[in-house]
Formats: sequence, structure tokens, C-alpha cells
Amino acid sequence: MGDISIRKVGAVGRITLGRPKALNAMTYAMCRAIAAALKQWATDPQLRMVVCDAQGTRAFCAGGDVTELYETGTRGDFAYGRQFWADEYRMNALLYEFPKPVASFMQGFTMGGGVGLGCHGSHRVVGDSSRIAMPECAIGLVPDVGGSQLLARAPGRAGEYIALTATRLTAADAMFTGFADYYIPESLWPDLIAQLEATGDADQIARAAQAPAKGQIEAQLEAINAFFGGETLGDIVRLLSTSTEDFATQAMAVMGRHAPLSMGCALEIIRRNRATQGIRAALGQEYRFTWRALEHGDFLEGVRAQIIDKDRKPHWRHRLEALPQIAVIRMLMPLGQNALTFEPPESIQRASAAARSSEPPEADA
Repeated sequence: MGDISIRKVGAVGRITLGRPKALNAMTYAMCRAIAAALKQWATDPQLRMVVCDAQGTRAFCAGGDVTELYETGTRGDFAYGRQFWADEYRMNALLYEFPKPVASFMQGFTMGGGVGLGCHGSHRVVGDSSRIAMPECAIGLVPDVGGSQLLARAPGRAGEYIALTATRLTAADAMFTGFADYYIPESLWPDLIAQLEATGDADQIARAAQAPAKGQIEAQLEAINAFFGGETLGDIVRLLSTSTEDFATQAMAVMGRHAPLSMGCALEIIRRNRATQGIRAALGQEYRFTWRALEHGDFLEGVRAQIIDKDRKPHWRHRLEALPQIAVIRMLMPLGQNALTFEPPESIQRASAAARSSEPPEADA
């Protein structure tokens, strides 16, 4: 199968990640292959929807493969990472704006780049093993791949909480916070996908959906709003550090391991996204950070500590209780001619409409 299988089956465009031993981490080549397929399928009159899934039981996609980003970055080559992130973000936008239903079946871990692939479609399916998270602050990045828009739209201050603590969302949590749409027991997924391939009828997903077990985020929302409503990272840290509540103590323990600069920037991006519309604005904000992440951020040190050396002892640029707001502002300044660009917003939709207008009447039957 290789790293990824992209094919047409019946009325459906199929994307299956095939790196189960690597938790289906997404490589640059996989990202580009998905983008190329989406561009073709958008105007294919025979395809009624897209279905994304993955091999193995442990993960849908545990994130992007950061090894090459680390290797090139430590050599002083920042161009590779910038191009990788730009192309990945463009693929995320293609998924979000795709003119046909896109279903994703997200078992196990769905993190980072996996969120960018699985959580921007129209029919996002989770099961009992699903654990969705945005753990980027642990390696010196910010929640990206359009995840900052999802966080901005989560109820109350749940977005801030999820970003700063990398909390893993169960099926119910993911649905409550807007990362997923449907809970379906995973034992039913193979037959359901087969039905989708035969019919292209995305409505079958809603008919198969059930109610998940209750999650934790909804029950904790009052505490989340109380502690994570501060304007800056310093405000939140002061509230948490002066409390004796278990919730606050646990949150501080996790945040104490994450990059302060990343957390401060993540907060700012989420707040900005609440005032903007559309995936492209969110991706553009994220790209301001990632464009600078290798050269001016904590990404290389975070990857070294968590993935390369695995000593779990990163040396961050700033202390948690003393992050200067000017550092956040500098990381998120406009990029000028280096700003993230996309294809014209309506290009795929126009092409898709043109293709549909030339279909025989029974094509969508």
C-alpha cells in the first residue's frame, strides 16, 4: 500500500493513510498527494463525496512527520519548513472548502496534522478509542493546520484550555467542542464505508450515528471559563498558580512543561480568530508563527527534547511566569511578501459547478 492509498471506489474518492507503525504521521509527500487528489476530485462528476480513514487501531493520524523539519532546520535551512507548512495549510484549506461532502473516520490518536486532515470535513466521525488533541505547544509550535479556528469556535474558553494543556478529547468532548460531528461505534465503520462507496450518500452517516458517553469538557466548562479567560498567558498563570483547586493544579503542572512563547502566541491567535471569518484567515495567522518558528521560536529545541533526544528537558527561550508580550507580537507580525497565499477562493467551486452543469441528468442519481 505504501504510505498512503488514494483511489476512486464507486462514487467515492478514498484516502487511506498507511503508516500504522508511525501512527500514520503525515509526510510532505502524503500532504501533496492529498492536495493533488482533492483538486481533481472537486470537478469529477462521478464522485459524490470523499472518505478519509487510516490503517491500524492506534491512530488516524498522530500529526506531521517533523523529523525532516528538524534535520533541515538544525542545518540552518529554514526554507524547507516554510514551504512544507505553506503547502500543508493550502491542503487544509482545500479540505475545508471542498464542494462535496468529506467524511473522516478518526480512530485512536488524531493530533496536530491529523486534525488538519480529519477535522475540516463535513462529516467527522469518532468512536470509543478516539483521542483528538492539539499538542503543538509541547514542541514549541502553536495549534495550526486550521486548528486555531476550531479552538476559537469552541464553547466558552475551552479553546484556550485545549491549546495550552494539550488535553485529549474523547468522542463526546470532540463533539461538544466542535472537532467532530458523529459518534459511531468503530465496529460499524467498515460496513458503513462500504455503503458510502456503493452509494455516495453521505446522509447514511447521520442515520448510523449514536449518542456517545458523556465527556469531561462540558462538565468542566465553568472552571475552564474561570481560569482561562485571562487576556494574556501571564493572567492565566497567575489565576492558576494562586488556586488550590485540583483542576488548577493539574493544568499548571501540564503547562509548566510547554513552551511559554508558543502558549502566549496560541492565545493571541485564538483571540484574533474570534474576530475573523474563514479558514484562510486562521491559516494566515498560524503561518506568521510557523514561518518564524525554526529561526526565532522554540520548535527545534522542543523537537530535540521530546522526539530526538527524548530527555524531556527543553530549554525554552522564556520563563512561564515572565513571557514578555512584545515577544508574542514579534512572532505574529505580518509577513509582507512572505505571507501565506492561496488559489483564488472560488476557483475550485467554479470549476466544480462547471463540471456539474455538463453532467448527464442521471449523474447524481
